[in-house]
Amino acid sequence: MTDTIRIGSRGSRLALIQSEWVRDRVRERHPYLQVEIEVIHTKGDKLLDAPLAKLGDKGLFVKELETALLDGRIDVAVHSAKDMPTELPDGLGIIAFTERQDVRDVFVANPELLAAAGAGEGPDGGFTLDDVPYGARVGSSSLRRRSQLLALRPDLDVVDIRGNVETRLGKVVEERMAGTILAAAGLARLGRAEAAAFAFTFDEMVPAVGQGALAVEARLDHPHLSELRAALDHRPTALEVATERALLGTLEGGCQVPIAAHADWKVGGERGTGVLVLKAYVGSLDGSRVLRGECVRLANDPEGLGIFLAAELLENGAGDILDEIRAE
Repeated sequence: MTDTIRIGSRGSRLALIQSEWVRDRVRERHPYLQVEIEVIHTKGDKLLDAPLAKLGDKGLFVKELETALLDGRIDVAVHSAKDMPTELPDGLGIIAFTERQDVRDVFVANPELLAAAGAGEGPDGGFTLDDVPYGARVGSSSLRRRSQLLALRPDLDVVDIRGNVETRLGKVVEERMAGTILAAAGLARLGRAEAAAFAFTFDEMVPAVGQGALAVEARLDHPHLSELRAALDHRPTALEVATERALLGTLEGGCQVPIAAHADWKVGGERGTGVLVLKAYVGSLDGSRVLRGECVRLANDPEGLGIFLAAELLENGAGDILDEIRAE
């Protein structure tokens, strides 16, 4: 008898590529399972005219998928880990974080601007943030990216830009923007890594919580949890993302609050558990007030590390910054 696993996916090309990757990994590891993909459209996919921050930030790209899980229409949901709220519905859990890809944010420049700067395509083309003209428009719907970009270049005009990756790349040209900021991992999965003019360093722009990883969510009573986890979970990535999510949850943040965190697992420590290096950022919407933190601990308590650094940020004024943003 062949068992069937139904994977729920958003309908964008990137989401389908990610879900197909998960499907193929499960098939390779457990060939007796029949794996199918079902497209489910989320609120965030449907409402493209309003800024993300105006739509609310909890479950914007996941709620409909979670409803399908609870209803039994699908068995597994594949998400970009950075879209996942820190609180999940009763009965559901993240059973795997896939191996992380390039975590960095990258700047995709308007081709006309690249040509004017005498730069070539790709991250090694010689283009830098200094080549973006004074007062230029840069598209981004992410308050996290907006805050950090304005902290670097307060002269820039950051405007809202929505849609899938291909749509945003098209808008940069059509609306004559200087460029936009995207996740390196998403571009690479789409086969568009060369579109990045340069990558931000972690000192310049701390990534979103969970960026570069996929989160696989399922009902906790599903009979094939162990098979799915064995095929998909990457332990170092799971430790990193757990650390970042603990920080985000302690700060009571969401995907549309300018909070950023990046945990990096390194070999070492007692009993081979390794160590985690956690960097975090909280900033005002205009980048004029910025808090950064960093902490290193053994990897045997990832949540504890995230909670510790979040508490340190709160002591230094992160709560006041976030309260002001929520009031706006």
